[in-house]
Amino acid sequence: MRYLLGLLILAHASAAELSVTSYPSIQAALDANPNRMLFVPAGDYPIKEKIRIRGERSGLFGPGRIIQQNQDQPIIEIENTHDTEIRDLTLTRAEGKMETGKEGIMAQKCSGLVIENVRVIDNHSKSGAILVTDSQGTRISRCVVRNYMCVAIDDRTQGTTSGYAFRCSDGTGIMVRYCTGTLIEGNQVVENVFSASKEVRDRYKLGDFVKKNPEKGPHLSQQAWDAGYTDNWRQGSAIQVTAPETSDFTRIIGNHIENAAQGIDLHCDHVIVANNIVNHAHIGMKAMHGSRNVLITGNQFARNDLWAIGLMPGAAAHPATNGKPDNSDGGSIIANNIISDFGHGEAHWMWGSERSPIKLDAGQDPDDPPLSDVLIQGNLVHNLGPPRYIYDVIIATEASGPRNLHFSNNVFPPGTRGVCNQEMKP
Repeated sequence: MRYLLGLLILAHASAAELSVTSYPSIQAALDANPNRMLFVPAGDYPIKEKIRIRGERSGLFGPGRIIQQNQDQPIIEIENTHDTEIRDLTLTRAEGKMETGKEGIMAQKCSGLVIENVRVIDNHSKSGAILVTDSQGTRISRCVVRNYMCVAIDDRTQGTTSGYAFRCSDGTGIMVRYCTGTLIEGNQVVENVFSASKEVRDRYKLGDFVKKNPEKGPHLSQQAWDAGYTDNWRQGSAIQVTAPETSDFTRIIGNHIENAAQGIDLHCDHVIVANNIVNHAHIGMKAMHGSRNVLITGNQFARNDLWAIGLMPGAAAHPATNGKPDNSDGGSIIANNIISDFGHGEAHWMWGSERSPIKLDAGQDPDDPPLSDVLIQGNLVHNLGPPRYIYDVIIATEASGPRNLHFSNNVFPPGTRGVCNQEMKP
């Protein structure tokens, strides 16, 4: 018993020695203790420069709240680390300094990174509240990301495909790019400031064009071009994993998402999307730009308004040519999901009822290889009132539309025009 008590005393002494309060700043504590985990006691820690974490098995943990007062700096930057951990902290920005182009946590070139039980609150940025890039084996668990969106300009004037720039609300809660072996589990990503209401649109003039090229691009309708306005003014995602020819082997499991433009946005291969709840989103989830072998199972998609599940090629998809490996979409499964009260979300006024819970689309460009080899089984669409969709499933009818789709054991109450715009083959 005395031996165990002695161990506890030593452990507490060690924790006290490694507390950031023993140093002039958190950064000074990290610099003086490389490759160590440092305790951040309860209390507020205002900063004006980003906290930089480097090395091996370094990091921060504890109930403290770090408050960034500089809009031009991220809160924590992690770079070139191995087995770094950030746990239990609250990261936020000072009142009047919440609008920023920077991240709450920005991590790059890391392996074995763990971000657990961290709260990133009021980091209003076009970038990710939590951004991880060029890393392997990252785990983001049980975090809360709240109020991550901002007013931004979406500039699509480069090239010839669109030809306009417009005001939008934008931002991503958890963003992962150029990463392999990522686990994103049990997180809560909620936006309370920028809703899909007419009041928010009118207050910030969202959707209004701020610039037009001399000619319209093919990715925009003539009606929108003439009006100088697009309905697509809610950009960003609650969770996004992108870089389709690099990002691989990702698990997105048991997350809760509220009031997103896109709940889960995927441009990657070998993905499990399971047991998530996406409530009040334009798009529950989509996978495109060469997303291959995506398993979408056991999710709840509630009150989505544009579509709940979408698979489609995109401009980054391409066949195997000129030495490039194949980057086409397909080989995926949509199984055992519940799509409830589709069209009854806050954005129904924007999108109307000419929509579908499941969309299997053609590519953005004529040379995009078609979506192919998809199994759709055991899914349930459920509504308490009349349907606010034309079909449960819309399959693109273009020559480059989806191929080799298989449907079985789904419960699809007909929309206003039926179950599907094409025959659904088993």
